[in-house]
Amino acid sequence: MRKITKGIHSEPASLTNFKRTNGAATYADLSETERTDIRSRCLEEQHYLCAYCCKEISGENHDCMNEHVEARRIAPARSLDFTNIVSSCTTPGQCDASHGSQPLPLTPFMSECETELEFTLSGKVRGLTDRAKETIKVLNLGDELQNNRSLIEQRKQFIQSIMFSNGIDPEDGLDDDELLEMVINDISTPKNGKLEAFAPVVVNVLKQWVA
Repeated sequence: MRKITKGIHSEPASLTNFKRTNGAATYADLSETERTDIRSRCLEEQHYLCAYCCKEISGENHDCMNEHVEARRIAPARSLDFTNIVSSCTTPGQCDASHGSQPLPLTPFMSECETELEFTLSGKVRGLTDRAKETIKVLNLGDELQNNRSLIEQRKQFIQSIMFSNGIDPEDGLDDDELLEMVINDISTPKNGKLEAFAPVVVNVLKQWVA
C-alpha cells in the first residue's frame, strides 16, 4: 500500500451537489456520472494505482471500481463519504473482491500502511503487526504462493524490472545510501500524474536496504 491523502476540497462537485439535493440517498442511488467522477478523482489521488495491491489501473470500468474502505454494511452512513472511498482493482480473489464487508484494520489512509507491510524481492509481503497480518489476509495480498501466486509473481517481475531500469541488480543490492535515496525519490515521483505499477512496493524494498 501507499498512503492516500484525501484533500479537504477533493470531493467531486457532482457528488457534493448530489448530497446537497438528496439528503436521504445512499451510494446505490448515484448515477453513472457521480460514480465516474468519484473514480476519476480517486485515480488522480492514487496516481492510477490500486489502493491496496498497487497494480496499475487505467480508470476504465473493466479494471477498477469505487471501493468503500469501511464497508457499506458496516458503516452505511458513510456510503457517500468521499473520504471513505478509494479506487480498487477488480482482480478476482483479491483487493475489493476479497475485502467484501470485512473490517479492514490497516488502511491506505494510515501512514503505517507503508511501514507495517514489508515486501521481499521474491514478491511476497509479510505483516509486521497483527493488524497488518489481518489486512493481508482480508485483501489476499500475497504472503504465500498458495494464497495468491499471480500477484506475488507480478510483484517479483516488476521489482526486478524497475530496479534494473534504475541500474540496480536485485541480487547484488546497493550500498550507496545517497544513490538509493535518489532512486527512491525518482520512483516515488509521478510522471504525467501516474506512478509505475508496484512502484510503492519497490520503494518499500529499497528503504529496507537504506535502513
